Amino acid sequence: MQSWYHIIPKNTGISSYVWIIFCLLPFFFIFRSSSVIEITFGILMILLFFLSYRLSFISNSKMVYLWVSVEMAISILMTILFGYIYFSLFLAFFIGNIENKVGFLTLYIVHLTTTIASTVIIFFTHNEVLFPQLPFIFICVLGVALLPFTIRYRIKQHRLEEQLENANEKISQLMVIEERERIARDLHDTLGQKLSMIGLKSDLARKLIPVKPEAAINEIHDIRQTARTALKEVREMVSNMRGSRLEDEMIQVQQILDAAEMEFHLEGNATLENTPLLVENVLSMCLKEAVTNIVKHSKASRCRVLIKQSTTEVLIIVEDNGVGFPEGVNSFKGHGLQGMRERLEFVNGTLDIQTSNGTTLNIRVPNVIQQKEQEGLV
Repeated sequence: MQSWYHIIPKNTGISSYVWIIFCLLPFFFIFRSSSVIEITFGILMILLFFLSYRLSFISNSKMVYLWVSVEMAISILMTILFGYIYFSLFLAFFIGNIENKVGFLTLYIVHLTTTIASTVIIFFTHNEVLFPQLPFIFICVLGVALLPFTIRYRIKQHRLEEQLENANEKISQLMVIEERERIARDLHDTLGQKLSMIGLKSDLARKLIPVKPEAAINEIHDIRQTARTALKEVREMVSNMRGSRLEDEMIQVQQILDAAEMEFHLEGNATLENTPLLVENVLSMCLKEAVTNIVKHSKASRCRVLIKQSTTEVLIIVEDNGVGFPEGVNSFKGHGLQGMRERLEFVNGTLDIQTSNGTTLNIRVPNVIQQKEQEGLV
């Protein structure tokens, strides 16, 4: 059936078997004629129509109008000479496939006009031919009037569906890429924090071995525990990407700063009220990254964290007295700060950096309060 695609129209709402009948029906109208010349002429017209109809699908835009004109002429002749009007349905289908709006409207008006005119002519000259099939002729004229717009709408709808499918596929691909990047960032942050702690405690244990062996053993035990904790967190993250509360993250932050022998000050309350877990998870990751950067790069001796939740936003300030960023260096390049900004943008948050007398990070997220279930509803 695929080889008949350009002869038997598809997606018209009419069964392919009906179109096959329309293809065979003109021979019945022709063989009703007693003249051999008329029968021969009719067969030639049928063959020429289907040849032109086929060529109209595979020709360029200029030749299309020539072949459609030939088909219209054949349709008019078949209607006047044999009372066969159904070629007009093939033309109506093809006209609906024309993309150019001006060409579509021109051919539509010409075809509808000539179909109605030829039908009226044959009705008044040979009404005995059309009278038995009058209901079918009415349906055919109605199809000539409506089918082009129906086909044009279906083609446009099909294209929109293809575009939507392609867009959904691209969105799915982007979501996969984004998820991979997020997992990579989270793994980097989680492992970076724990590995930094292991490195610091290893250096401390190495220094304590000659002078305080017992303290060195304690540090080694802490290293072992930290490694186990890191492995557990990575497994949990890979399995279900669990979220973390800010108050739980503060414990890890304090352990890192204590291991780095850095003074730590916490101001405010790390327990956020009615804040979605997603927002807390983003804030926890950003705080973890900020503190890890301080330990690795700032050469600071003090770290201060301020947490403030108001009716409009959640503010976290991370401040150190380290060396800051070198002059002329983009502060958002490297050290995971670009990843922090991307995470915050996902929850409509912002990240500002100040490098006067150390480094200060201002992390702000709009305070989206979760709605509690109302009690006492009937």
